[in-house]
Amino acid sequence: MISTKNLQLMPQKEDLQRICKAISVLDAIFCDEWEFRYYSYNSKWADGEEFCEMRDGSGDHMLILFLKNNCIINGLAKEYCSQVASKQDLTLGMPEIYNDFIFGEPVSSRGTDFCLWTNNDGEWTVGNIGKNDDGSEELLNIFDGNPETYINWAYEYFLDDTQDEDEEKEDYKAKPTSLEPVFEIYKGKKLTKEMVLLLDKNFNDWKRLEEDLKEINYDYDFN
Repeated sequence: MISTKNLQLMPQKEDLQRICKAISVLDAIFCDEWEFRYYSYNSKWADGEEFCEMRDGSGDHMLILFLKNNCIINGLAKEYCSQVASKQDLTLGMPEIYNDFIFGEPVSSRGTDFCLWTNNDGEWTVGNIGKNDDGSEELLNIFDGNPETYINWAYEYFLDDTQDEDEEKEDYKAKPTSLEPVFEIYKGKKLTKEMVLLLDKNFNDWKRLEEDLKEINYDYDFN
């Protein structure tokens, strides 16, 4: 499993960016309301910067900054807050190009339980992380590059059509007839109406989805 103690399976920056876009596209299809999505992607975060965010609604999050040739991930797993190293230790040896992000907003107010970044050679590295668990294994697992990892998570959160006591969440339960488009989106294939309707046969908010796809910068054709 990927974690700050096992970075060998972390994808290269370009592959990570592709995965982040894919899961953000899928979340945009499965969930109309942005506030209920786990993953979102902003390709126009700032000049020369793109941004991906994961949030679970319970305080856990990841904030990911993509630069032209570099990337950094800040994570917070609330369950582990009391046992992780200090931010000074976690960022030990971190290149200065990441300072504005990791010590500025929104990272500063969210907090940091783990941090990893790519060095000048494009390799993932960490600071002084200590020996305690930091929750990174659970949060970073989505980046293994396997579409089934997303499907297994999303089936419970978005796709399960069983009765749910949470009526608000039940409102956006999708009813897929095929999950094949998940694999195609992971490959970066152009999104079509046919693909969307295979994932959610009742989908009809095309204008909203187009706006989301433009923000993500994901290719589509709904003609």
